[in-house]
Amino acid sequence: MNIRPLHDRVVVRRMEEERLSAGGIVIPDSATEKPIQGEIIAVGHGKILDNGSVRALDVKVGDRVLFGKYSGTEVKLDGKEFLVMREEDIMAVVEG
Repeated sequence: MNIRPLHDRVVVRRMEEERLSAGGIVIPDSATEKPIQGEIIAVGHGKILDNGSVRALDVKVGDRVLFGKYSGTEVKLDGKEFLVMREEDIMAVVEG
């Protein structure tokens, strides 16, 4: 995949949700919620400030992040689903 988001946008691939409950029951796709965790695949150059300068993003490719359940716009590229969202829609970076 060759995609570069503009400005302060990032491309995120959702992490797969657990499909097995603690008791060993398989959960069907229709009953699982959308994961709110993902991996950053691509980042833009940065946010353009009012004075015309560009502030670099705090996240980088490969970071695992948490975001809102309905954040971003879903896009399909090369048969895979991704989210395109602004950096401000990201709530946290998962470290460790």
